Amino acid sequence: MRNTSGRGLRPNALGTFDTVVMAVAGSAPAYTLAATTAVLVGAVGLAAPAALLYCALPVLGIVLAYGRLGRLDANAGAAYSWVGRTLHPFLGFLCGWALVVSTTLFMVAGSVPAGALTLSLFDPALAEDTWAATAVGACWFTAMLLVVLGGVRLTVRAQLVVSGVELVLLLLFVLGAVVRGGAAAAFDWSWLGFGHFDGVSGFASGALIAAFYYWGWDVTSNLSEETRDGRRTAGLSALIGVGVVFLLFEAFTIAVNVILTAEEITTHGGAGTLALLGEAIWPGAGGKLLVLAVMLSTVATLETTLIQVTRTLFAMGRDRTVPAPFGRVHRRWNTPWVAVAVVGAVALALFVASNAFGSVGAILAGAVGAMGLQIAFYYGLAGLAAVVAYRRLLLTSVRDFVLGGVWPLAGAVFMLWIFCESLTALPAASLCVGLGGLAAGLIPMIWYWRRGSSYYRPAKLDAVRALAAETGRTHGSHDPYDPAGPYGDVPRQHRPAADETLATDF
Repeated sequence: MRNTSGRGLRPNALGTFDTVVMAVAGSAPAYTLAATTAVLVGAVGLAAPAALLYCALPVLGIVLAYGRLGRLDANAGAAYSWVGRTLHPFLGFLCGWALVVSTTLFMVAGSVPAGALTLSLFDPALAEDTWAATAVGACWFTAMLLVVLGGVRLTVRAQLVVSGVELVLLLLFVLGAVVRGGAAAAFDWSWLGFGHFDGVSGFASGALIAAFYYWGWDVTSNLSEETRDGRRTAGLSALIGVGVVFLLFEAFTIAVNVILTAEEITTHGGAGTLALLGEAIWPGAGGKLLVLAVMLSTVATLETTLIQVTRTLFAMGRDRTVPAPFGRVHRRWNTPWVAVAVVGAVALALFVASNAFGSVGAILAGAVGAMGLQIAFYYGLAGLAAVVAYRRLLLTSVRDFVLGGVWPLAGAVFMLWIFCESLTALPAASLCVGLGGLAAGLIPMIWYWRRGSSYYRPAKLDAVRALAAETGRTHGSHDPYDPAGPYGDVPRQHRPAADETLATDF
């Protein structure tokens, strides 16, 4: 189904470097460290670096799954399209809906702290004023909304500046930590082993927290229709991006273990942990500079989150699984302007409503648990979709078996395990928002299914069939899996471009 304006997103607007920057920004290194370090250290103590290491392995399985699925279908909806064409359209729609809900929640969970951090640079007392933090955060969000509306090239230029400054500050502090040496403890290789976990339950607690350090890299898949050679570039950029943030996360978590005591970490919590670390490494200006890095990181990830939710809604509007205007593209900027406008209005309304939760910390804590359910749900299903799509190629080589089968499947099982574990561990408010958000998606799903949306009659995504179709088209013959000809029943937006070839060795 074509979008309602007859226009699409701007093709070939981004290159590999651009999408790597977006992948790193999507994971929000400084923001994630500020929001989660104290929680992770409180759960597993000195085993925090090990939790990040062992959680990265299943996350890489999901990255590989996204990369392989993207080779078959470069689609702004990403998991929404892939799961729908492999497992079931209902599951695919719920994947897209889960991303929409989780990213909308993050706009509140990210914007309000961005406002608080901005105020703390001038007066720490103002940062505790929830209404003031909400107002400043709403200003940051509106600015990022206008940048995203202005087109993908403007979005990337802004991201290069914001994320560039953030990464430079983080790297300077990593080097400072190496030069300064330990104050609380000396580095020990056992921090990367299993010895510091309190049994299986301790490992599970650390994994549940560490898994969400990495969320956001999949923005590259939502940008695949706007990326040069998007079928290859999106997956490669995600892999590089996860590698970069993994190294940053490990370096900072080890620095925290070396320089700060567990009591200092848990007492200060949140951005206070990084501020304390900054003061210890660089007395005087260090704390402020790390708070600045966290603020920039938060703003940067607001931008990538807006990209994800608006591109997903664009794909859903194009397929008529949500109101068709969401699939409209601005004639000048080639952006899904209706999706941007609606998301902006809803998020700004939620900023005001979020004040009912009380403090900034309460808003963040309530939203993170709900987001975790949504993320684990759609990541897990995407991992299963990759295995199903490549099932007939898994035994053709060791590479296909490991990269296309074992690793994505392990990542999927891990994510779905996290989903199930969270059902018993999260507070009632987070469960209500997380599961209630998913349940709300049943209404548009059933409505547009009954209205006959073509999304619910998909051309199955199968690597063997796609490869046969590609070979047949290249040699001017018909696809043996489709008597009507190569890609005869595949919607146009799902077909490879004429100059693309399918590769299955990612």
